Amino acid sequence: MEKKIKIGLAPTRRDTRDFELHFAHERKAEAEEKIREIMDGLGVEVVNVDFLNDEGLLIFPDEAERAAKYFRDQEVDAVIVPHVNFGAEESVAILGKLVGKPLLLWGPRDDAPPAFGPRQTDTQCGLFASGSILDHYNVPFTYLENCRMDSDTFKEGLERFVRVAAVVKAFRGLRVGQISVRPRTFLTVKVNENELLEKYGIEIVTIDYTEMSMEIKSVLENGSEKADKILARLKETYDASPMEEVQLRNMAAMEAAFLNLAEKYRCTCFASECWRTFSVPYGIMPCAGWGDLNGEDGLFVACECDILGAVSSVMLAAASLWKDPAILMDLTIRHPENDNAELLWHCGQCPASMTADGGKPKMEGCLGHMCLKDGDLTVCRFGGTHGNYRLFIGEGHTTDGPTTNGNYLWLETANWPKWERRLVKGPYIHHMSAMYGRYGDVLEEACQYLGIEAELADA
Repeated sequence: MEKKIKIGLAPTRRDTRDFELHFAHERKAEAEEKIREIMDGLGVEVVNVDFLNDEGLLIFPDEAERAAKYFRDQEVDAVIVPHVNFGAEESVAILGKLVGKPLLLWGPRDDAPPAFGPRQTDTQCGLFASGSILDHYNVPFTYLENCRMDSDTFKEGLERFVRVAAVVKAFRGLRVGQISVRPRTFLTVKVNENELLEKYGIEIVTIDYTEMSMEIKSVLENGSEKADKILARLKETYDASPMEEVQLRNMAAMEAAFLNLAEKYRCTCFASECWRTFSVPYGIMPCAGWGDLNGEDGLFVACECDILGAVSSVMLAAASLWKDPAILMDLTIRHPENDNAELLWHCGQCPASMTADGGKPKMEGCLGHMCLKDGDLTVCRFGGTHGNYRLFIGEGHTTDGPTTNGNYLWLETANWPKWERRLVKGPYIHHMSAMYGRYGDVLEEACQYLGIEAELADA
C-alpha cells in the first residue's frame, strides 16, 4: 500500500461581480502558498486546478466535473476547497460528490467590512452555504473553522485533516494476510470475511501453515541478505544473551519470510496464529520478531490471528502518518490501587524502542521483556456484530504500577469503569490497539468517511 498522501487543492470563488476579484486572487495566492508550505513539512504532495481557467479557481459546475476527473486521474487522497470569497457551493458539492474522497471545507477569516459599498469577500457566509449543499448531496466533509492563515488553528487543522485522509486511505486499501487459523478457543477473533469485503473493501489473504513454513525454510537454506540484516539488528537492539544462535537465525528467517510474503501478496499487515506455527518446526515463538518487524520495517503482525486487531492497529499507525508503530495489547487486570487504571500487557511483540529506560530489553524465550515508556496514549478497537461495525476510541496516559513480565504499561483513564462497561457490552474483545500520542479526534473524523460508528470512551 502506498503510504504517501496526495492532496487536490481547489480554491473557489463566487460567479458574481459583487465582490472585487483582486481580493479573491490575492487570497487564492496566499492560501495556496501557505497550504503548500505546511504540506511540504508533512511530506504531502499537492496538485491544484490552475488548468481550469485564467484564475485557477473553481467557479462553474462544468469546471467541477473537469476538476474531479483530473483529481481522479491524479489519484488524490483528499481535497481541500479554500473559499477565497463567498465561493461556488454548487460546484463544491459536485466536486466532492464526483471525487468521493475526504474533503476539507475552509475559508480565511474576512477583514473588517468597508464603511460603504460592497464587502470584499463574505467568505464565512459562503461556508455556511457550501456546508448545507454538501449535506444535501450526501457528501461527508471536514470543517476547519473560519480562521486566519497565520494562526495555529489553521496549521493544526490542516495537519489533522491530512492524518484523517491517511486513515481513510489505509482502511480502504487494506489487504490483511492471515497466517494459518485462529487458536481453537479464541472465538472472539472470528470475522465475517465476505462482509468485510462487501462493506469496506477489506481483503483477507489466506496463507496456510505450509506456505509460511516453506518460505522460512527457503530463506534458511538459500541464504538471504534481508535475514542477515535482521539478525544483526536483533543482536544490536536486544540483550539476546539468553537466546541460542539457531533461535535467533530462525527468528530472522521468519521476519524475512513475512516481508517476502507481504511483497508477494501486497499485504498491508498480517494476523497470524502464534502458538504452534513457529514453535513446532523452528523452536521459536514469534513475539519479539513481530515487534522488530513493526518497529523497524513498519509491518504490523497481529497475534492470535486477530484480523480486526490488525485493522485497528493500521488505522492508528496511519493517524501518525506512519511515523509511529501501533501495538496490540491485552486488557488484562485493573490496577490494584488506582480505580481508573488498567494493565495493558502482551507476551513480547512491542518494538524494542518502546522500552522505558531507552536501553536494551532482554530477549528470553523469544520474548522481549520490558516495561514500556511513559507518555500519552490513544487506544482503539474495530469490531462488529450483526452487520454493525464500530470503532472504540479512547485516550489516556501511562501511570505507575506493579512490575510484571512481558511487555506492559499501566494506562490511566478519566473513568475506567465507564470504559470497561462499554468494552464488555460493545462488539470488542480483550485485544486493544494502542499508540503513543493523542489521535482520538483524527480517528473520530475518519469514521464519518468510512461509514463506521465512532464510540468515544469518555463521551
